[in-house]
Amino acid sequence: MENNTTEYDVVIVGSGIGGSIVAKTLSQAGKKVLLLEAGLEAGMSFQKKEAFDNYMGYLNTFYEKAAKVPNSPYPNLKDAPSPDVLDIEPITACQPSTKGYLVQAGPLPFGSDAWRGPGGTTMHWLGSTPRMLPNDFRMKTLYGVGVDWPFDYNTLKPYYEMAEFEIGVSGSVSEQKGPDVDVERDYGENYQFPMKKVPQSYLDKQVIESVPSGFKVFFNGKEHELQFVSTPQGRNSIPNADYPYADIVWNKSSGKLQLQAEKRWNTFTKAYEHVEQRHATYSPVGAVWDDHQGHRCEGNASCVPICPVQAKYNALKTLRKSDPKHIAIRTRSVASKVLTNEETGEVTGIVYKKYENPSSSVFESHVAKGKIYVLAANAIENAKLLLASGIANSSDQVGRNLMDHMVMLTWGLLPKKAYPFRGPGSTTNIPTMRDGEFRKDHAACISPIDNWGWGWPKFSPGSDVENAVAQGMFGESLRNHIHHIVPRQLLLHFECEQTPEPENRVTIDPNYLDNLGNYRPVIHYSASDYMKKAFAEYKKVSDQIFKAAGVQDFTEYTTDNPDHVEYQGKVYNFWGAGHIVGTHRMGNNSKDSVVNENGQTWDHNNLYLVGCGNMPTLGTSNPTLTMSALAFKTSEAILNHLNS
Repeated sequence: MENNTTEYDVVIVGSGIGGSIVAKTLSQAGKKVLLLEAGLEAGMSFQKKEAFDNYMGYLNTFYEKAAKVPNSPYPNLKDAPSPDVLDIEPITACQPSTKGYLVQAGPLPFGSDAWRGPGGTTMHWLGSTPRMLPNDFRMKTLYGVGVDWPFDYNTLKPYYEMAEFEIGVSGSVSEQKGPDVDVERDYGENYQFPMKKVPQSYLDKQVIESVPSGFKVFFNGKEHELQFVSTPQGRNSIPNADYPYADIVWNKSSGKLQLQAEKRWNTFTKAYEHVEQRHATYSPVGAVWDDHQGHRCEGNASCVPICPVQAKYNALKTLRKSDPKHIAIRTRSVASKVLTNEETGEVTGIVYKKYENPSSSVFESHVAKGKIYVLAANAIENAKLLLASGIANSSDQVGRNLMDHMVMLTWGLLPKKAYPFRGPGSTTNIPTMRDGEFRKDHAACISPIDNWGWGWPKFSPGSDVENAVAQGMFGESLRNHIHHIVPRQLLLHFECEQTPEPENRVTIDPNYLDNLGNYRPVIHYSASDYMKKAFAEYKKVSDQIFKAAGVQDFTEYTTDNPDHVEYQGKVYNFWGAGHIVGTHRMGNNSKDSVVNENGQTWDHNNLYLVGCGNMPTLGTSNPTLTMSALAFKTSEAILNHLNS
């Protein structure tokens, strides 16, 4: 094992959005940063042509794959494997499924994937960026379920603004509504998103217009007004002239990160050139290979798994803002163990395995050394690394409380053509079920209107063609059939928040190792009655919406789906949302949490954790924005730590 002679201020594991925010913020503040990335170099180069060629390789792979699932454009390396939804299969009792990277111990298979590579899962995320609701932070106090966060919504509010700047959120603040939403209270007077909203799709407008004004849905014994809200997006649209901020700066004297109206004069490396820029207002960040491309969403309808022009945000955009004089990046470097001093409890290094051939089991071991260490992988990988190192677990909470949005889908045919498969995956959501007293009895949810037809449950439109051909259709009859069916397809999501349950967890087992001899995560996962009741209630909501809109329901749940549950005699299927949360949650003390409110581990003073694993509860919003806000909060704490 080789000890690297250089000691950095901060060593970071992972180049997803959490790690990239910390790396950018600290390097811009003059701190010496080392970033370890398990994947290949693709997309991380500051050279224009190389970055372009790498991304085109992703696109070509996507075009050639029959299954257009989230990870389909990206390499699944033997030395840094990723969980994949194509590996999900039923689990036999006492016999874990080992088909993919995850060892699925059940009783239900965990339904979500992630990507271990440059940019992390932001390479294939949907891009929806709603904030959590104030009540989401007080689930135990208000509803008697889950746990409370160690702080309230207002504490995170300034960091939400930083995250919205960094991602470049497009949306309309004034249009945000629903239970527990007060625009002036939650966003502040006159606050705007950096860019104007991405126009809602034609399909969305047809659905909204088909439902009578003031229509109410009945669930959990009460009527609730059905509302439709434009979804804030992490993709470029038209810059908002009223948006006042142009940069995030570190104020050393106050110890705070803050948004400011004018960008600092700064010479920075941008591909081959040195450019001096000064912006008085927000400017969209384009593709990593060419800042003049990707300034507007082009409606390519392939946001998941890949935006062809990079109009959608990904973490590589943030990473490229790092000060190149203060950051070193090592790819093909898989963190395998965190070293600690048994007497002081401080972390003394991170062992990583450096491979050259991603399919070979040959590697060299090195130790990265710094003053501060940050684990910024996804919630499963962070937990696995902590467990493999035997650290940070005096609370016995590492790996526990694994959560996801359990997504119940419903699908049908609209009475007239609304033309899905155009534009981003979702531009409108139904906030009606996001909050209320019903959360004492069953999970809340957010319900996006999907713009991809029946693609998720039925693999449309390819399966529509395949089924029609199997019935003997061809030529004009086939064309007419597809033209009659596909433009009328409607899909609704009911993304149900999962509560923290200790037995839903990540563990490790020496019987399950990967190509480099590192542990594979063993996943234990199930659905509680709190979740199952939500499925039953929201299927009733879907029935009411479909009836009001004249939609012919084709929803069908079967026991053939690996993720099926039964509740009160009925079968329900759910899918994973890719929202992997929990496993090293934050809290007020070391007895029931792994980190404090700044992501600093209770057991090791110089070890910080970043990512969705810190979130105590999931809420009813896509977690990327909240996780990004937390990453800025942690970055601020690390800067104060280093300067103390």
